[in-house]
Amino acid sequence: MKPSEIAQYRLVSQQIATSEIQTAPEMVKWFGAVQGQEYAQTKWGLGLRLPHLKEADIENDLRKGRILRTHLLRPTWHFVADQDIRWMLMLTAPRVHAANAYMYRKLELESKLFLRCHKILLHALEGGKQLTRDALKQELKKIRITAEGFRLGYIMMHAELEGLLCSGPRQGNQSTYMLLEERVPPCKMITRDEALAELTRRYFSSRGPATAKDFSTWSGLTLTECKKGIEFVRAAFHVVEIENEKYLFSDSGGPGLKPEDAIHLLPIYDEYIMGYKSRQAIFLSFRSSKPKPALPFDSTIILSGQVAGTWRRTIKPKSIELEYDLFTSLNKNQKGLLEKAIVRFKKFTTSASDNTSVK
Repeated sequence: MKPSEIAQYRLVSQQIATSEIQTAPEMVKWFGAVQGQEYAQTKWGLGLRLPHLKEADIENDLRKGRILRTHLLRPTWHFVADQDIRWMLMLTAPRVHAANAYMYRKLELESKLFLRCHKILLHALEGGKQLTRDALKQELKKIRITAEGFRLGYIMMHAELEGLLCSGPRQGNQSTYMLLEERVPPCKMITRDEALAELTRRYFSSRGPATAKDFSTWSGLTLTECKKGIEFVRAAFHVVEIENEKYLFSDSGGPGLKPEDAIHLLPIYDEYIMGYKSRQAIFLSFRSSKPKPALPFDSTIILSGQVAGTWRRTIKPKSIELEYDLFTSLNKNQKGLLEKAIVRFKKFTTSASDNTSVK
């Protein structure tokens, strides 16, 4: 298998080339978790893979709690399906706490203080309340707990990792918190080994071909844990060795696209980029370009599985402005495919579907 073929396989496993999945919660479940610190862009990442849906459809799933946004891996924000949040936190939260330990000490956040904060947050939110971070900050202030900036962020993250809080419906452009036990119906718990096996299976199904190092980087779990997870599920995957690294992948995808067959506008932090330790397979065109092209924007343009440029959107009061920059020339057919990709983005963003200008 060549590096270019790895990229082609990933287009299929990542549900970008084609998908039979119908709903956003099912798509999030397929991935296990989807990196989500950029809220609007993460919704587009789902919409890219679900072309029959619009932004309002995905927002509705978030409002109803079918998809939750919380700190889950590494640590950073992720989207996760409601029925997956508890077992995934059980598996990953200890590693995130370990990653946060330095900041906990630096911000003078110790276990007794966290317990006091949890008690206040529980009292403030019980009964189905939905409160913003600023509102909860005021509740902590009442008992003289300093909660500003990073300190507030780590207090809230700790409560999320402990399974106390999760995301609630948005209030305008502001996120809210709810109690997890009130937001998400109970479900059958599984053992830690079962959780490790399940996350491993989902990772390599949705992102293969990939290595144990890729899985460790994405999940935040140790390489030893990841190798243990691979042993649980190895029989379900093919294994190929490339440059002394073992890649796992399922038999559900593979190169099937012609080189000019697809152009995609990926959002910043998309799983196609962030799901791996090594991104060499998708930067072949970039690495072969001389001189090395600039990448002026954060979101990427994918041509036949390869990064071929970058783009960004700027939201204005009554419109969205889209700019892009390519470091490879397009033929006539590819120019049409780029225009098709832009139209697809335009239709997804329903609030400005008739007012998207392109530069």
